[in-house]
Amino acid sequence: MLTNDSRLEDFPSLAERTYLNTAAEGIPPLPVINALHQYAQDKILGMDGRDLHEVQWAEAKSEIAQAYNLTADEIGICSCTSEAYNMAAIALQLQEGDEVVINDLDFPAGATPWLQTACPATVHVWRSRDGALRVDDLVPLLNAKTRLLTVSLVSFFNGFKIPLDDVRAAVRRHSSALLALDVTQALGRVPLDLTDVDFVVSSTHKWILASHGGGLVGVPQARVAEWTSPAGGWFNIENAFDADRFNHPAVSKPGAASFTAGMPNYAAVYAINAGLRYIRSVGVENIAEHADPLVRACIEGLRALPIDLLTPDEPAALAGIVSFRHEKPAAIQTILRDADIHIMSTDGRMRVAIHGYNTATDVETFLAVLHQALKDV
Repeated sequence: MLTNDSRLEDFPSLAERTYLNTAAEGIPPLPVINALHQYAQDKILGMDGRDLHEVQWAEAKSEIAQAYNLTADEIGICSCTSEAYNMAAIALQLQEGDEVVINDLDFPAGATPWLQTACPATVHVWRSRDGALRVDDLVPLLNAKTRLLTVSLVSFFNGFKIPLDDVRAAVRRHSSALLALDVTQALGRVPLDLTDVDFVVSSTHKWILASHGGGLVGVPQARVAEWTSPAGGWFNIENAFDADRFNHPAVSKPGAASFTAGMPNYAAVYAINAGLRYIRSVGVENIAEHADPLVRACIEGLRALPIDLLTPDEPAALAGIVSFRHEKPAAIQTILRDADIHIMSTDGRMRVAIHGYNTATDVETFLAVLHQALKDV
């Protein structure tokens, strides 16, 4: 990552292909592959492996805490962001008269819990303009009844990065709402400042280069009362094995710990630990310094082509994703794949994702093949 030698050593599968699809699936480096092998070696020990699993659990929580600028006690790990948001909905116990603000650039996991008919709150949609979420459009949606604003730091749809400082200020000034932030498309790629964020969540199989099966939850100590989930389980329960446990109410562990209802996915935990260690060893700031110019070069190249650019061409709003549309996406995707170029294509939208293991040659190759494809389709 970042140099040709380290790229070939850590990501040998990238030697012969142009991979620009990290926003869907990150490519694990060898340390993550080795960690999964280590999990298997520890697992075949049976119960004797549990102590080794628990060491990885504690280390992974510490790694997440460093990334989120929280303490390990403020971290929980569940199976995915969808589970995390559903546990969050259980924790909030919204009532009629409460209001929630979602937005139209978010992944369904962060929006659909509040759109279920079982949710009694009124939902307002913060709608994007020209591919961007403008704070001026958020302010009218905030009031004394607003209980929650949920938003991604970086949109999966088009890569727009919200102006988090301005969003925080608007929420605090115009409401007493909780601010929930999904950093799935940012963690491992974008330097984070999560000061005064009330709930943080991320998946694990994208930019931190780990495996499926993880949802990284952060709840600051000051917000444990709001974000303690009363879900049933055992790993999340303080008194799960008391002798008289069937004769008194179950008591959830506070805050993020309440989001891990059952047996942790230890295989994913090993990968999360290794992935975050790897990212930290390289440095997110170094990754951004390397990859951000490639994103700008990609946008410059796309602007010269007959496509509909969906990503706002605003330097402060750029992260790792560039998205565009064309009337013949399937034909273009076929040509790209024939050239062993991997991007996302869905519903007419095509998405390029650029990480620290990508190179200027990757971007140049993609643009050259796309340019010819647009002539041929």
